[in-house]
Amino acid sequence: MHRLGLHAVFPGRNLSGAAKGQKKYPYLLRGKQIRYPNQVWASDLTYIRLPGGHVYLVAIVDLCSRKVLSWRLSNTLDTRFCIEALEEALAVYGEPAIFNTDQGSQFTSDAFVQVLESRKIRISMDELRAGIERYFQFYNCERFHQSLEYETPDQMYQPFVLVNTLRWQRERKQRRKKP
Repeated sequence: MHRLGLHAVFPGRNLSGAAKGQKKYPYLLRGKQIRYPNQVWASDLTYIRLPGGHVYLVAIVDLCSRKVLSWRLSNTLDTRFCIEALEEALAVYGEPAIFNTDQGSQFTSDAFVQVLESRKIRISMDELRAGIERYFQFYNCERFHQSLEYETPDQMYQPFVLVNTLRWQRERKQRRKKP
């Protein structure tokens, strides 16, 4: 393959990066209580590994009800499948007051933003650090893991730390007592 100039293409680790020059929008959800459907929709993009490669999945979700309003699969990271999912959700469920996404290039693209702006939907974009912190908070404290016998990582970690901290303190006291 190398002699022919061919190389494998794998999905990148970071699907949330904005393309250079694309506008980033403020995060509008800080301190906001979400109380009714169509108040805030959100979208995210991930990839799914398959035996022969991978596909990308985009989903549009109502944040109040957690209902998946629309989704699409694609074998490329173009913007079109994200716009198709958005347009389907708008056609079937109406319009949200706010649409929240990360800063991924698909969501900051002129074509995607135009769909929202043409309907006067306010655009909110997660601050990258805040989004990562929320994810790890969920992962460690709320998400149950089958490999941990349906405990959270925090539930597994805390007893270990407590026992070892107590042992370390006891050993430290014993060392101090020795002449």
